[in-house]
Amino acid sequence: MRISINLIKDMKQKGEKITMLTAYDYTTAKIIDEAGIPLILVGDSLGNVVLGYESTIPVTMADMLHHTKAVARGSRKAMVIGDLPFMTYHISSEDALRNSARFIQEGNAQAVKLEGGVNVADKVRKIVDCGIPVMGHIGLTPQSINQLGGFKVQGKSLEAARKLIDDAKALEEAGAFAVVLETVPAPLATFISQSINIPTIGIGAGAGCDGQVQVVSDILGLFTDFVPRHAKQYARIADIMSNAITEYYNDVKAGSFPTDKQSFSMDESIIAELERR
Repeated sequence: MRISINLIKDMKQKGEKITMLTAYDYTTAKIIDEAGIPLILVGDSLGNVVLGYESTIPVTMADMLHHTKAVARGSRKAMVIGDLPFMTYHISSEDALRNSARFIQEGNAQAVKLEGGVNVADKVRKIVDCGIPVMGHIGLTPQSINQLGGFKVQGKSLEAARKLIDDAKALEEAGAFAVVLETVPAPLATFISQSINIPTIGIGAGAGCDGQVQVVSDILGLFTDFVPRHAKQYARIADIMSNAITEYYNDVKAGSFPTDKQSFSMDESIIAELERR
């Protein structure tokens, strides 16, 4: 059986750290799932690391469903969470519910994630009341990057810190099963984590959160445009790929690939018969 929201909530109560990673395709999801990661987020970060956009804003529901289906096929145990893209839940609770349902029905996800706190609490409550688990996301919310004025740490002033606390509590009261804290000062993230009963999942929010999430392309060294400060590169797969592709190119140019090992044979008499004709 897949990981449930009850198990994730229990992990907080037991003091067990929660691990989440993004995935956007079948192969990566399969590897992450087999490694035992309990939460897989099909993030709208695919706009940056897969589709090459400068932000997450151009990502559509069609994009998200396409990749969510692939991730769901590649995972067996992890909970798959679909990221509601820009303007798919902002206009009305009806839109929010309709698009959330598409992730569950069409994308085979088990939960959805959306950005915002107090301002989206009514939508969260509507979605949860209809049986769809919701993960919240506050702090640096990439879909609001134009209003935030860039990728800046959130919650540094007293007023901003109080707003984030209110946002987290509003999400909990609305029925969210967890909340992502992105680019929030570590002491504030710890304070929020201790102030609510649902798990907090940090990204650039310090070790005091109940869990951590990272973009898989960042920790594997696949995305080479830049390395976010909050990310640790556990590998440099882009370098390995570059070396392998260069070696393949050189082998083809030199005529040393393919060899008999990569080729298929047939009865030579057939070729001889063809040549006689």
